[in-house]
Amino acid sequence: MSTTTATKKRTTDTRRPSVTPEQRKEQAAALHESIATQVEQLRDSDRWTAFLQFAGAFHTYSLNNVLLILAQRPDAERVAGFRKWQALGRQVRKGEKSLRIFGYSTRKVTEQDENGDDVEKRYPRFPILPVFDIAQTDPIDPDAADPSTLTAPLTGPDDHGVIGTLTAHLVADGWSVEHTEPGEGRNGFTDPAARRVVVGSHLAPEHSAKTLIHELAHILLGHTDDLTEYAEHRGLMETEAESVAYVVSGLVGFDTAAYSIGYVAGWSDANADLIRSTAARVLMAAHQVAAILTPAGVDAEDGDDAEPTDQ
Repeated sequence: MSTTTATKKRTTDTRRPSVTPEQRKEQAAALHESIATQVEQLRDSDRWTAFLQFAGAFHTYSLNNVLLILAQRPDAERVAGFRKWQALGRQVRKGEKSLRIFGYSTRKVTEQDENGDDVEKRYPRFPILPVFDIAQTDPIDPDAADPSTLTAPLTGPDDHGVIGTLTAHLVADGWSVEHTEPGEGRNGFTDPAARRVVVGSHLAPEHSAKTLIHELAHILLGHTDDLTEYAEHRGLMETEAESVAYVVSGLVGFDTAAYSIGYVAGWSDANADLIRSTAARVLMAAHQVAAILTPAGVDAEDGDDAEPTDQ
C-alpha cells in the first residue's frame, strides 16, 4: 500500500480576500442554497427529461441484491443484463466481469392432490443472474447524446491547496491517502476497515481536490460507519457528501457546479426539498473541512504561503 506523502505547503498562489467567520458562514449557507436552486433549474431541462427516461428503464432491486451489488462493486450506480444494455444503446466491454445477483421466477408443476386430481402448483426459484454496471459499458454510438450522465469532469490544473492539507489531516488521524486507479468508473472511495482513502490518479488536480473533500465528508458525516445503513440511504448520503464538496470548494475559491449539480440531482432525484433538508449536516461538515483548510489564526490573505496546522 502506497501512502501519499503529506505536505503542508499550499500549491496555489491564488489570493483570497480575508473574511470574518460570520461572512464565511453566510457564504457557505448561500452556496448550499444555490445547489437546490441549480437542481431546480436542471429539473426543468430537456437534459433531465432524457436522464429520467434512461433511469426509468432499470429494475428496482431488493435490499439483498443492492448489498450483493455493492459488495462486488461499491461504486455501482446502474446495473442491467448484457442484452438490456444493448437495447439501451450501450455495449458491455469485452473482458468485463459480471456481477452476480439473485433473480426470481416460478416453476410450474402438475401434482396430484389427496383426491388424486391433477392440480397445478408454482414453486419460486432464485436463479443467479449476471449483470453489469454502467461503468462497464460504452455507448454503441459515441456521437449520440448520452442520457446516462448529468456530470462533466473538472479539468483545472490547480488543487487550490486542498490535497496536501487534507492529506496531512487524514494521515495525522490514522488514515492513508492513495492516488491510484480505483477501478472503472470510480473517482474515489473510502475503505473504513483499512482506514484508507483512494483518489483516482486519472483525475485533474481540481477534480482530485473535490473528490478528496467528498470522501472526507463521508467520514465526518459517519456514512462509512455502517455499510448496510449506507446501502439503504445511499442517495441521501451521496447528496450530503457532494454538497459538502461543492460548498467547501466554493469557500476555497473554485466552482464544481459542472460536476456537483448533476451528481446531486441524480442521487437526490432532483428533490430540492431533500437537498435543503440536509443543510444543517452539510454546513456542519463543510465548516469542519473549511477549518482544516484555513485554520484559526491564519489570515486568508497570507494562507497560500502559511503553514496550516492539523485540526
